[in-house]
Amino acid sequence: KHPSLEVRLQDVLQVDYPELALEKGGPLSVIGNLPYYITSQILFALADASHFDAVRSATVTMQWEVAQRIVAPTKCKDYGILSVVFQLYATCKVHFKIPPTVFYPQPKVDSALVGLRFVGPSILRQRLAGVNPAQIRRVLAATFQQRRKTVRNGLKKLALEVCEGDKDRATALLDSPPLPLPDSIVQAQESGNDPFLDTQELPLNWSSKRAEELTP
Repeated sequence: KHPSLEVRLQDVLQVDYPELALEKGGPLSVIGNLPYYITSQILFALADASHFDAVRSATVTMQWEVAQRIVAPTKCKDYGILSVVFQLYATCKVHFKIPPTVFYPQPKVDSALVGLRFVGPSILRQRLAGVNPAQIRRVLAATFQQRRKTVRNGLKKLALEVCEGDKDRATALLDSPPLPLPDSIVQAQESGNDPFLDTQELPLNWSSKRAEELTP
């Protein structure tokens, strides 16, 4: 009935999406019911693949609480690593809530159908403005792992690593004013083509705030 259907038995965390997209002749659209215990790992793999234009979109089910974190605005308890990364990489939408009764066996939590439309390599490069995405996640992990702490306290350990253990340099780094927006971002703002870039520079007291208080 479906001669073009191809079934592969493979660990989803080991899929080479750029290679698969090349094999299939273009960007992939991913649809699936994600295992809740590895949802974030799968989503980050899809985001990484979007750097190579290997994944165009994802329509996936996940735990309701995770979905809320992905679309969360700033200044709320749900805002965190998932919010920052996926709002950077994609247009994110929670389509609807799914009750436990539609699954068997029934989970103990509500689920959600989430749509992610990745912005693609060109827009993503513009948004990153030369920043290494791996370093962004490193900073975000350090910042959000201890949410009650200020950004300064959250980044102390990372600052010491970056400064090779030099405490004075690390302190100076955390006390320094924020850098101005790159020229490429300013030019993109002026063109008005990407609403995501309608952002503000960090306040002078950025390191004394909690991460979710740094409202774009």
